[in-house]
Amino acid sequence: MQAALLALLTVFSLSLFSCSNTSTQANEERLPVLGIKHSAPTSPSDTLPDLVPNFTLTNQDGKTITNQTFAGKVYITDFFFATCPSICPKMQSELLRVYEANKNNSNVLFLSHTIDPAHDSIPVLRDYAERLGIKDASRWHFATAAHDTIFALARAYMTGAEVDKGVAGGYAHSGTFALVDSKRRVRGVYDGMEKTQVDQLIHDLPILLKEEAEERQTAAK
Repeated sequence: MQAALLALLTVFSLSLFSCSNTSTQANEERLPVLGIKHSAPTSPSDTLPDLVPNFTLTNQDGKTITNQTFAGKVYITDFFFATCPSICPKMQSELLRVYEANKNNSNVLFLSHTIDPAHDSIPVLRDYAERLGIKDASRWHFATAAHDTIFALARAYMTGAEVDKGVAGGYAHSGTFALVDSKRRVRGVYDGMEKTQVDQLIHDLPILLKEEAEERQTAAK
């Protein structure tokens, strides 16, 4: 992926975020399903975007985490690296604000992916989490995997990340946060560098949680 494509992905993500805002204002009870459908449809009605693919990552406690780790939960994702000299501190500060607003809700989890697995070892990720004040890895996972896995997930979450030796730190990535539901569908994308968009994420979370609760109640009948 070239830097221009990374920029295009970011613009595309944020344009979809604007669409999600419009939809949310029109119908406060449901967020849109976002993304792109790459897979072949299984029926004429199969038009929804692809789900977040299966993944296997390792978190700051050295534990393996997969899609199943987030089963029945909603979660927020981002991409960072521990030595990032530019946008990461601001991003993590904003995501920490979302975490603090939901720290007592076990149905909301967080997943931060390092894009520098060579440097960001398990001890480095653990130290990074602890310096943010995150001591419970089961609520906020700081995860690592091979570059191919991480970069593919970035695309699935409608953001972008790449090796770029021409920029400070050696990596280029957008500041997008993605909100994902319990069915592995992206339900919102937000610019983590913009307070107003992070405020929108904080606003949208209860809408998605209400939808999830109603679906569980319906299924239980």
